[in-house]
Amino acid sequence: MRRPVQPSAAVTRRLIRKETRGDLPLLACLAVLVLVLTALCAWAPVLAGRQEDRALRQRVDAAQAQAPLISLSTTPEVFTTSPPSVDMATLLGAGRTLTEQLGGSAARHLTFTDGGSYDYDPASLITPKPPGPANTTTHLTASYLPSARAHLRYVSGHAPADHTPPATAPQIGLSQATAQALGVRPGSRLALEFARTPGAQSAPPHAELLVSGVYRTKAAADDFWTGRETLDQPSRYPAERSTGTVLAVQGLVGRDAADVLAGAGVGGPRVTWQLRADLSGAALDRARALTGPLSHYGADLSAARCQGSDWVTGDIGCEIGGQATQSLLLTDSLTPLLAAFTAQDDQARALATYAVDALAAVALATVAVAVRLLLRRRQAHLRLQRARGASTARLVLLRCAVAWPVVLVAALLGWAAGRALAPTGTSGSPQPVPAALATAVVALTVPLMTWLAVREPRRPGRSRRSRRKTAVGRRVVLELTVLLATAAGVVALRSQGPDGILGAVPVLVALAVVVILLRIHPLVLRLVLRRTRRGRGAVGFVGAARAAHDAPATGLALFVLVLTLGTAVFGGLVHRTVDDGLATGAAWTTGADASATAAGTATAVPGAGTTTDIRTAVQRLYTLDMVGRTDGAVFSQVAVVTVDPRQLAAVAPESPLADALLSRLAAPSGTRADPGVPLPSFLSPDLRARERTGDFTSTVVTQGEPPVDLTFEPVGTLTAANLRDPLLGPVTAQIAAGTPMLITTATAEDLLPQQSSGSTVLLLKSEGPATAEPAALRSAAAKALGPLARILVRSETLNSLRADGLTQGLGTLYATTSILAALSGLLALALELTLTSHERSRTTSYLRTLGLGGKEAGAMHFLQLLPLAVASAVGGTLLGLLEPRLMAGTLDLRQFTGGPAQPALRTDYSLTLALVAGVTALILAAAATETVLARRRRLGAVLRLT
Repeated sequence: MRRPVQPSAAVTRRLIRKETRGDLPLLACLAVLVLVLTALCAWAPVLAGRQEDRALRQRVDAAQAQAPLISLSTTPEVFTTSPPSVDMATLLGAGRTLTEQLGGSAARHLTFTDGGSYDYDPASLITPKPPGPANTTTHLTASYLPSARAHLRYVSGHAPADHTPPATAPQIGLSQATAQALGVRPGSRLALEFARTPGAQSAPPHAELLVSGVYRTKAAADDFWTGRETLDQPSRYPAERSTGTVLAVQGLVGRDAADVLAGAGVGGPRVTWQLRADLSGAALDRARALTGPLSHYGADLSAARCQGSDWVTGDIGCEIGGQATQSLLLTDSLTPLLAAFTAQDDQARALATYAVDALAAVALATVAVAVRLLLRRRQAHLRLQRARGASTARLVLLRCAVAWPVVLVAALLGWAAGRALAPTGTSGSPQPVPAALATAVVALTVPLMTWLAVREPRRPGRSRRSRRKTAVGRRVVLELTVLLATAAGVVALRSQGPDGILGAVPVLVALAVVVILLRIHPLVLRLVLRRTRRGRGAVGFVGAARAAHDAPATGLALFVLVLTLGTAVFGGLVHRTVDDGLATGAAWTTGADASATAAGTATAVPGAGTTTDIRTAVQRLYTLDMVGRTDGAVFSQVAVVTVDPRQLAAVAPESPLADALLSRLAAPSGTRADPGVPLPSFLSPDLRARERTGDFTSTVVTQGEPPVDLTFEPVGTLTAANLRDPLLGPVTAQIAAGTPMLITTATAEDLLPQQSSGSTVLLLKSEGPATAEPAALRSAAAKALGPLARILVRSETLNSLRADGLTQGLGTLYATTSILAALSGLLALALELTLTSHERSRTTSYLRTLGLGGKEAGAMHFLQLLPLAVASAVGGTLLGLLEPRLMAGTLDLRQFTGGPAQPALRTDYSLTLALVAGVTALILAAAATETVLARRRRLGAVLRLT
């Protein structure tokens, strides 16, 4: 027997070039897919990093507008010299050197603001006596706060001088309300008694301050005055050890006031340096670079600036700028903020993984369809080469020699294009490993599918029936494997949460849906066949028969369409859920159209609820200790909220909480509280669980009045829906998590003491379009609670939530991946229809030789592709609706929306219908195209197809 003649290398090269020219369209398709995948691996992570940087900067800027994220504080030792002294200018300036212990790279990301500030402990005002009750004690806090200068305006006098003339008293500036409460004006002198310094003084030192001017605060939109309300409004509260009242006020002094007061024997103030985080550019990388050094920054400072401790007091002694100080205290709010952002960012990455994995699966399925079509086009050549003695390995290597250079060049071009288009200076970086993996998978698909197409059967002598049984058995095993792997993946995802591997679970779910459809699809078509067999025409029967016969062959196209449609439906569901949840979160944050929150429960609200254009409701928050009347159990720090149910019903007429409170707590107008009459109350479930029966009692002390015992009578328990009602959003934001809550009627305010620690919340609802503007709501809130109230408008809050970087990035990601998956799916569908068009055209040609007309031929093409359209629409919709329910435990969308509870999943039915209509129209357009091409065939072409 003669051995096959082995072709020479020149012949092989000519054959490779010839087959390359013949396969150019499909090779170009593979090149485009590889180019897009590698370009996305280089470009998309960098773009996502820029979006993460933007989102983090938004949060940091918003937090730093309210308070510094990082601060250092200490107290200078003024009694180390004789006479006592402190050089405050040098000490404040030396604070800039405190970042040296962070290291060069981390220190560059922190900048000092305004050079530092200081605050004294409250001092007792000796003279002048303020007007009012004789048993009032006045405490004045002197502060040096340079950053406040931009937020106030002096209406009389001038700001306190930073350089006090020799032999003169240090100067202090007071607000209009404070000056009125003290009965002073510019030029008045304040005699103060400061606390004595233990171990250095036996009597409290006295000092004098000169009122240099009176200022008025400006309404600040950046929440500067949050926590600094006493700089504008004095507060009153009952004295702890007497029946008198304490008037607490605060004023601003000049920089060298501490120097003069130290000479008078006053101990050093608390000095604070505020550091501002600079997260421009790669914000996330900079924040991570800061987190490590910040974790041991305090210890490093103590080691570098402090030596041992005093053997008597145990205090640590430090030195800053040549000035002896007490220990340094670091306040770090950046690390918790970054931790919260990281949790939300991880959730966003998990959601992104679903979309990215679906896109990768669709792209690889498109690659498989393209290679399959390429091999189908070369089937005759492969058989001829096989018959001439070419081995399986030679045919596989020949296909690889044609495809691999194209794949490699496309991968390099895609990576270079992605790197060129990617923005610079972000926290994201190109991902070469996924790019190399995608390229390798595409490259290995060619030899694998070629080997499956040209390999020799192992047992050529087996009967057709035996081979069929083996194929059926393999299919059953494969389907069971897919279903079991899907079930295991879903269970693991629900129990462990999303990660890099479990992110592919949605692809497995899509594969399981396709497996089920491929099992149900032929059964449905057989039922259709039974009905069409009884009809007169043969078109319906033959079309249904061909569709049933081709159903297994269209499995890959069905998988692509189902996964593409399901991912788009899933993305629409996430977008709709987040969008609706943002509205709920904004409503929870503001409580109504707008809300204003002020410190203290004694804040006056003049004219609240009397305007015709804006409805208002007042909620006041108190903290009381209560005792259960049944068992005497003590409940400390209970949050007591007083409300007027009628006001709440006017602000939110459709609120279930307002309706429940109105039915149980409403009292006749003009009713005054009587200490002997129990106050009706609604309890939080945890408070009700601790005292299942009976009332609660609390002893309260009002200014200048004897103690009063109050009784709170439970008339209802707040349900979970009540606790999530937006009306409680602003007030519960002031309550620590886990604190028991009690809601009672506003008449209790006559009996409850005024507290400086509580808060007052004003809810505002617009009644007409003229007052719906945020400016009108802000003006009404400022008039009611003053310019220092923290005012939130729902429309502005909603806009800020929608402008959040992570939320926008998530929407952009799903929109982009859905578009790319749709384009890839369209290409896969076109290739799959091209692959199977020969069989459909052959069937139509047979029937045309038997007298089938043009309209009937069009109906044939329509009937053959209609089941694929229906199955794709049903499977894709089912997948998009099923995936979120299966993974509900891992989809914590509350990270993006805020609010007290996980937002309910909302399906975007309009988008779903549009997608289903698009897929159906696409397949029907393919049927119409095949019909037009079939009509243009002449008799010779028809006969050749038959």
